[in-house]
Order: sequence, then C-alpha cells, then structure tokens
Amino acid sequence: MPDLEPIDREILELVIAATTEALLLVRIDQPNWPVVLVNRAFSTITDGEVLQKPFADVIEDIVGRELAIEISETVRAREEASFPVESNSREYLLTLRPLSLAKDDMARYCVAHWRSGASAGTVAGADMHHALLKAKRRIRDLSRDDPVTGLLNGPAFTDIFAHDWAVAEREQGKLSLVTFTLDDFEAYLEVFGRHATDSCLRRVGQAIRRCLRRASDVVARPDGKRFVVLSHASDEDGVREFASRISTAVRELGLHHPRSSGSKFVTVSYVVAVADVSNEKRDANKFLKDLLAITQ
Repeated sequence: MPDLEPIDREILELVIAATTEALLLVRIDQPNWPVVLVNRAFSTITDGEVLQKPFADVIEDIVGRELAIEISETVRAREEASFPVESNSREYLLTLRPLSLAKDDMARYCVAHWRSGASAGTVAGADMHHALLKAKRRIRDLSRDDPVTGLLNGPAFTDIFAHDWAVAEREQGKLSLVTFTLDDFEAYLEVFGRHATDSCLRRVGQAIRRCLRRASDVVARPDGKRFVVLSHASDEDGVREFASRISTAVRELGLHHPRSSGSKFVTVSYVVAVADVSNEKRDANKFLKDLLAITQ
C-alpha cells in the first residue's frame, strides 16, 4: 500500500492483526484484485496462503463458484454488500466495503470482513439484510442484464471493458477478449422459432459461463447471436485453448440443428484478441467495436 507512510502502515497492520474476526484487504484497482493484507483470524476461514492471490480465486475456494461470481460482480461494481456464507461448518456474514483515499475518484481497495454469527446478529436477520441488498442489486441489474440469457448486456459490458482497460493501461497489462458466434443462427431461428431459439441462447450462455476460468472473468451477450468473454489472461495460446474448450462445451450440449452447415448440432465460431493495452493505439471503445465488427 504505497499511499501510506511507513508508520501508518505499521499501525494499520497491527490493528488488522489484532482484529478477532477474519479480514482481508484487497486492491481492486489492479488486475486480478490481489489480497494485500490478511489478519491472523483469517486462519479460521481457511488455512491456505492467500496473500497476493487473486481475491476471486480466494473467494471461490471458500464459498464455491456460483456465489463467488455474485461476489465478484459486487466488487467490480464497487458496492457495499453482505452475503451469508458458511465455512468450516460455521455461519458468517461476509461484508464487503469499498475504500478510497480522499484524493481518489473511485475506490482503490475493498475490505472483506467475515462476521461470526454471534456478532452479526441472528441468522434470520442476516438473511433479511442480504435479501434487501440483493433486491437493490437486482433493481440495478435490470438495466445491465440481457433479458434472454441473464448475462450482461452490451452497454454494461462496454462499461466494464472500459474500466478494466483503464486499469490495464495504468498497470501496463493485457486484456483478452473472445467473441463467440452461433453458427447458422438464422437457419435455427427459422426452423424452431423465437421461443426455442431463446432457450438455445440461454443454454449456450450458461455453458460459456461455466467454462470461465475464474470468478472475475466476464461474459456478456452484446446482441443477437454473439457472446463475448473478457479475461485478464495474457498468454494468447492459453486463451485460444480456453476458447476451444468453450466451443467443445457448446457442441457437447447436443442441441439439435437440422440445418447446420457443418454439424447436426448447435456450434459456435470464435475470434480471439489479446490487447497490449499500454501499446495499443486504439481506445477501449474502438478496440471493442473493431472486434465485434469482425464477427457480424
């Protein structure tokens, strides 16, 4: 935490270490959201090493993938939230709170605090608190979600991509994008109609979502027959292998497509792009538009 004077950091670390409930401090203005501080009480949650590990990976190991995705979406949105969770047969209320310095325009840190059942109040109270926060997030998500698949829609994905682009530019990092296009989509729609096509899109979208490598990866449906995945992976060969694995997963859904030009089942084609953001002449919006234009 370079923004603190040495004595301030020492005091902060002593305070955190003395806290009797599990606590992590996460840098959310850096790629992969590394854990930068952890107190001794966190050993009651997990005994694995978490310092400098991606926060999304740490959370996924503790609470599982589905809840980790929801938590990651909250962190990305820089929102305060609470989640009832269980670890080592104990109930906790996991609270997330974004933190920022006075000079910052947006939060640079997030504190994750596991409050035990006794200090968090009754389980029913924790559940009610979580339900209210989830309802508020759902109202927000109505403008961010694609109504057919439940994934992010195009405008929401564009906002996330622009934010992550700015972070990668500052950190001299890379971003990877993969677009997936349903093959012979119009023919499928003509044969089966809108209702069945929407069901197909939902199943393909969920298959892609299940293949994401970590909870902080993002998948969206920007328009009709296309999906796009954002990852902070920088190895192009690895990204291509990842895209191929998703293509195989969609094929293995076994969705019948009698008018497919290359298969009896629904398949996808994909395009991979890895951006070296600090050396890229285009801005985030132009880069994304150019990529989507290739797959129209």
